[in-house]
Amino acid sequence: MLSWIAGLVLRHTRAVLLASLVAVLAMAAVGLGAFGKLQSGGFEDPDAPSSRAAALIEERFGGETNLVLLVEPREGARLDSPAVERAGREITAGLKADPDVSGVLSHWDAAGSALTSRDGGRALILAHVEGNSTERTDRAGEIAAKAEEWAGDRGAVTVRAGGQAAVGHDITSQVSADLALAEAIAVPVTLVLLVIAFGSVLAALLPLAIGLIAVMGTFAELFVLGSLTDVSVFSVNLTTALGLGLGIDYGLLLVSRFRERLTEGDPVPDALRTTVTTAGRTIAFSAAVVIAALAALLLFPPFFLRSFAYAGIGVVTIAAVAALVVVPALLALLGHRVNNGRLPWAKAVRRPDAPVWGRLAAFVMRRPALTALPVLAVLLLAASPLLGASFGNPDERVLPRDADSRRVAAAVDEHFEGDDASAVQIVTTGPVDTAGLGAYATALSRLDGVTRVQAASGTYRAGEAAPPGPANAALGRADAQRLTVTTEPESGSSAAQDLVGAVRAVPAPDGVEALVGGPDARLVDTRAAIGDRLPAAVAWVAVTTFVLLFLFTGSLVQPLRALLLNAVSLTAAIGAMVWIFQDGHLSSVLGFTPMPMNTSMTVLLFCVVFGLSMDYEVFVTSRIKELRDAGEDNATAVTRGLSRTGRIVTMAAGLLAVSFFAFATSEVSFIQMFGLGSGLAILIDAVAVRGVLVPAAMRLLGRGAWYAPEALRRLHRRVGLTEGPAAARPDSPALPGTPPPAGPERETAGV
Repeated sequence: MLSWIAGLVLRHTRAVLLASLVAVLAMAAVGLGAFGKLQSGGFEDPDAPSSRAAALIEERFGGETNLVLLVEPREGARLDSPAVERAGREITAGLKADPDVSGVLSHWDAAGSALTSRDGGRALILAHVEGNSTERTDRAGEIAAKAEEWAGDRGAVTVRAGGQAAVGHDITSQVSADLALAEAIAVPVTLVLLVIAFGSVLAALLPLAIGLIAVMGTFAELFVLGSLTDVSVFSVNLTTALGLGLGIDYGLLLVSRFRERLTEGDPVPDALRTTVTTAGRTIAFSAAVVIAALAALLLFPPFFLRSFAYAGIGVVTIAAVAALVVVPALLALLGHRVNNGRLPWAKAVRRPDAPVWGRLAAFVMRRPALTALPVLAVLLLAASPLLGASFGNPDERVLPRDADSRRVAAAVDEHFEGDDASAVQIVTTGPVDTAGLGAYATALSRLDGVTRVQAASGTYRAGEAAPPGPANAALGRADAQRLTVTTEPESGSSAAQDLVGAVRAVPAPDGVEALVGGPDARLVDTRAAIGDRLPAAVAWVAVTTFVLLFLFTGSLVQPLRALLLNAVSLTAAIGAMVWIFQDGHLSSVLGFTPMPMNTSMTVLLFCVVFGLSMDYEVFVTSRIKELRDAGEDNATAVTRGLSRTGRIVTMAAGLLAVSFFAFATSEVSFIQMFGLGSGLAILIDAVAVRGVLVPAAMRLLGRGAWYAPEALRRLHRRVGLTEGPAAARPDSPALPGTPPPAGPERETAGV
C-alpha cells in the first residue's frame, strides 16, 4: 500500500497537490460552522439516576435551580430600604417575564427568609434557565448583563450571577480567551523552533502543513458530528494541540528520513520511495496506536469524554493521511529544494546520527541497572501522590477568584444558611399522599448534615415540621412530588458525597421511586460511571496496543516492555499533577485553587498521553528493528537506533510540549492541569524512558527482547506485513523505474 502511494505521488505529483488543496478548502468551509454546533458541559452520565431526576424535575417542575443572582445593596443602603426593595422586585419581575426562565424564587416574594443572609444584608434570587447546556450558558450571560437594567435604579444594588449556568458561561468564556492566547504563544514559538530544528525555513513549513490540514479536517468532522449528536466545545482544544503536535511528529520523521536519503546520494524518486515505505510505515502504526488509545474514550457515557474521542481519532487519521499523501507530494515537487532557506548550522542538523544520544545509549547499555534504577526511583516517587488522589467534577473553584460566579458561590457559603442551588434534589416518579410525604421528609431531615427539607407538606428541620407556605406549594403536583434537601457539608466534599448515599438509603414512599439529583448526586454518579468503565477502557488500550506492537515487531516481549515503561512515565506525570493541583503546590505561582482532580480530565490525560507515548515508542522501535533485521546485533541496533531517532524524538517531544505547556497560561485550572500534565508526560517519555529505560531494558532482556513462540512467528509471517518498497517482496509487482533489490530479501514487520 505504501509503495503504491509512493508511486502514485511520483507519477501524479501536481494532481495530488491540487486535489489536496481543493479538499482542504472544502474542509475549511465546512469546519467554520463547527463552533456553532458544539456544546459546553457534558460531564455527567445521561442515564444516571441524577440525570433522570434532573429530566423529571425539568418536565414536571420547571427544572433544578441553575442560576443564582446575588443582590447586595450599595454602600450605605439597607436591604429593606425602599430603593433596594424596588430594585429587587424589578429584577424578580424581569426574570419571571423571561420566556427562557422558570422556577423563580426570590427574597422579595414567597421564598421569604430562606434567601436572606444571616446578617440581613444580602438577598438571593433563584431560577432555572432552560435549554441545552450551550443555550443555558449563553442565556446566563445575557441575564447577568440584563439584571442591573431590570433593577431600574442603578445606584441601589449590585447584582452578580452564579449557579451552574453562570459557572458554565464563565468557564466557556474564559477557555475561549485562554485558547486564543495559548495559540498566539504556541504557534510562533513552534515555528521558530522548527526552523532551528530543521535548519531550513522551507522544511520547517512542511509539519505545519500537516497540522493545518489535520485541524481543518477535524473541524469539518466536528461540524458533521455536532449536527448529529452532542459534542463538547472543549474538543477544539485537543484538535488544535494534537493537530499541531502530530504534524510536527510526522513531519519531522518524513523530512528527516528524506533528507537523510538525499545526503546518502539517493535520487529524489528513490529517496521518496524509501521515505514513504519506512517512515510511512512508522507513521501508519503510530497513528493506529494513538487511535486505539483515544478510542477508549468512547466507552465512557459523558459526552465530554466521547467528544475527545471524536476529535482525537479524526485529527490523528487526517494527520496520518496528510503525512502519507500530501507531504510526499510536496517532497517530490521540492526535491533538493527542501533545504532552501538554509541556516548556517543546517549541515550539522541534516546529519542522520545524533552522537549525544548514541553515547548515552552506549553508556546505559554498559551499566543498565546502575543507570536505570535511579531514574525509575525518581519516576516512582513522582507517581506516589496518586495513592492519595481524590476526584471530583469541575465547579466554580476552577475559575479565577475574581470571576462573578465564583464570588457568588463564596458569598452564599459564607453568609447564607445552606445553599439551595447546590442542595440535594429529590423527585418522586408518581403521586404521594400527604402522610407519606411528611414521613419521608421527616426521615430525611433527621440525617446528619441535613439543614432542612422543603416539601409540599411543609419545611422540616431535625424531624420537626413547620406549616407549608406559598413556596412549598410549588413543590407538589398530582403526579409527582419534589423535595429540596439543604445540607451543611461543602458541595463536592467527601462528606457531601456520603450524604447523597445516606439520602438514597432512606426508603421512598410506598409505590413510587425517589430519584436523587443535584450537584453532589451528579458527582457521585459521574465517578461511578467512569470508575465502572475504567477497567474496560484500560484493558482495551492494553490489548489493542499489545496486538499492534506485536504486528509491528513480531515479538511478544516488546509490547510488554513498552506497556510497562509507558505506565511508569504516565503514572509519574499524573502523580505530579496530583501533587500540584490537588495538594496545592505551585498554586501561588499558577494562580489556581487546590481541589480534587477533575475526573474526566484525568481520564482524558491518560488516554492522550498514553497514545502519544506509544507514538514515540513506535518511532524508536522501528529504527532499532530495521537495524536488527539488517544484521546488527542487539546492542548495536539499540545504540544506533537511538542515535538515529534521538534527535527526532526529542525535537518532536519538545515542540509538542510547547503546544501543551501553552495551556498553562489558562485561568481555568483543569485546562492548566491538562496542558502541564501532557507536556510533562511527553518530556518524561522522550528523555527518561526513551533515553535511559528503553536501552536499559533492551540490554537486560538481550535476545529475549524479540522472543515470540514459533506458532506466532509463523502467524506474523503469514500476515504479510513487510517493510520497504514493494519490489522487495517476490509477490509484489515492481513500480515503474524501481530498480531490483540489491541483496538478499529480508522479510520484516511493517506495512
